[in-house]
Amino acid sequence: MGVIKKSTIYHDIFHWKDFRLKVFVEGSIIGLLAGILTVMFRYSLELLGNLRGELYGFLKTGGVIPIVIWFAVLSLIGVIVGVIVKRDPMARGSGIPEVEGILAGQLKMNWPSVIASKFVGGVLAIGAGLSLGREGPSIQLGAAVGQGFSRLLGRYRIEEKYLITSGASAGLAAAFNAPLAGAIFALEEVHKTFSPAILMSAVAASLTSDFVTEWVFGMKPIFNFHALMVLPFNYYGYLIGLGIITGLFGVLFNRILVKTLNTYDSIAFLPKSLAPIFPLIVGGILGFVLPQTLGGGHGLINSLDKIQFSIMMLLILLVVKFAFTMISYGSGVPGGIFLPLLVIGALTGDIYGHIIVRYFYANPLYITNFIVLAMAAYFAAIVKAPITGSILITEMTGSFQHLLALMAVSMTAYIITDILNSKPIYEELLHRVLAKRGKQNLPAHDKGRKVITEASVCLGSELDGKRIKEVSWPARSLIVSIRRGEAEIIPNGETKIMAGDNIYTLVDEEQIGQVKAALGRLAGEPDS
Repeated sequence: MGVIKKSTIYHDIFHWKDFRLKVFVEGSIIGLLAGILTVMFRYSLELLGNLRGELYGFLKTGGVIPIVIWFAVLSLIGVIVGVIVKRDPMARGSGIPEVEGILAGQLKMNWPSVIASKFVGGVLAIGAGLSLGREGPSIQLGAAVGQGFSRLLGRYRIEEKYLITSGASAGLAAAFNAPLAGAIFALEEVHKTFSPAILMSAVAASLTSDFVTEWVFGMKPIFNFHALMVLPFNYYGYLIGLGIITGLFGVLFNRILVKTLNTYDSIAFLPKSLAPIFPLIVGGILGFVLPQTLGGGHGLINSLDKIQFSIMMLLILLVVKFAFTMISYGSGVPGGIFLPLLVIGALTGDIYGHIIVRYFYANPLYITNFIVLAMAAYFAAIVKAPITGSILITEMTGSFQHLLALMAVSMTAYIITDILNSKPIYEELLHRVLAKRGKQNLPAHDKGRKVITEASVCLGSELDGKRIKEVSWPARSLIVSIRRGEAEIIPNGETKIMAGDNIYTLVDEEQIGQVKAALGRLAGEPDS
């Protein structure tokens, strides 16, 4: 018993209020550090985006030699980025699936390497014009900051999980000026469960990170729609049609993205380190003929309510942006899909709004509403996180008057994807990462190290209403604590489990992935 009292892990469990306060304070510190790093990343991308626009303006009148030099520079950038991701595969792509894999105990991350590789690779790839977003790298950069904080201060692994989550929330909050979405993202997408400790640490980190962001970039929403009016109730019927369309497009997006990744992998004659050259050359060509499709697309979204594009032009932008996003992300360079998918959603909503105005005589003043609503619906269809998507778009537009319409169209799109058995894109991408690495290539764990994993019991699950002794628990696991609201229960065989309980299980670190998955199925948690 003396050993148990001296154990840090038991101390954290049995001094729960102190532990929650501790992760709240540490989350605030991580939010500050992650906010500074993410702001630097975001500022670098905005600076390069402005320089890129000026450069293409010069190249259009500068003659052939500057154009040849520019394409040579793009090729060199492709080689550099290819080498970066080859040396550190954890810096590839969005980074969100990797963060989820780390928290599930399936992957390991070398945090100093990830910070350097993701920052430099992301700035080069996105700054050069690839159709990728800053949010995925920002989330992974924040998570790496959280892990670095934990490792440098010698925190235990149960605490490290909360600190990594805090950093990820801070990264999203700083990327989009969206602190509430950053916290909800940690619950709905990263952990797919509710935990008071996760919520407290994520909120603390998101708020602190957003404070840094607003101090640098100002207190204004990302998207500035001046003519955004409240959608009347008699227009809600149109939301069903928009939700169905975005739901179908979301399924298409996920499937084509995975197929594009598989296509890149199947190209045997091209070294993987040279793969980024192709999308960069395509981006160089688009810079002359359709520059609106370059980069994440923040400027394109803001222009939709100011420039009256024809339906044909909107269709061209939609198709090109979609295709360019596929070949950009498929190459494996550091960059996310949040912002590009929001652009595709906005273009879809703009086209839909023009169609119902032309053929159903809707009021053209509400076209901007459909632009905003389609972004949330498309996010819900692809990521399958409708609450995060609705709150994210609400914060990004700076208006909470449209939350009802956002939730309605998002849930419609979500239901369509469920009917078509479409999985969340980050779940698909994580499975690809694990499958490519193979079991023999999974990172080795320290033998004998014990960690705590947490599961929330859902209503109607296999655990709901059963006693501890009536459950076939995963092998090599020990139920050490149950939290029921503010009450702490030291369990025994007769302890009855209830919906809403948080169950804390002691496991070998090498088994945490399997045990966590098994507990999730017993508790009725959504598949992660």
